[in-house]
Amino acid sequence: MTATAAPRVRPARPADLPDVAGLAAEHAAYEKALPPPADLARRLETLLFGQAQPPRLSVFVADLGDGDIVGYASCAPEVSTWDGDEYLLMDCLFLRSGHRGLGIGPMLMAAVVADARARGLGRIQWQTPAWNTDAIRFYDRLGARATEKLRYSLPLDVEAD
Repeated sequence: MTATAAPRVRPARPADLPDVAGLAAEHAAYEKALPPPADLARRLETLLFGQAQPPRLSVFVADLGDGDIVGYASCAPEVSTWDGDEYLLMDCLFLRSGHRGLGIGPMLMAAVVADARARGLGRIQWQTPAWNTDAIRFYDRLGARATEKLRYSLPLDVEAD
């Protein structure tokens, strides 16, 4: 880490969105997934800073203090039919290689936990690939419990509807 100040986690600002989009592309490559859309920064700006208030999506960035964004976490409230209540879905938590194991991951998780509490939600859910043993160890150390499910995705052609 080359920062002159201690790393901090804060809500993303509009100027951060190109960095967040770049990190999302790195995250997708790391997880061997398709890359995000080319206009991801614009889409995130609409979700975070558009007319919907409060915004449905929260994004937190790990800033090394010199404007160097090295990680992010994103989350949004969801509903559980089984429990009959809402929970916070952490969609992504990613730290750039070389910045893991430095205490920034727990800072990002603390921001997500604070967001859940601010929304009055008592639970957070997320997923990670079964092969990502480093992430699994990290989440286990936090006291999280894994569940066995497969995630499916069904792309829809909305213009055809």
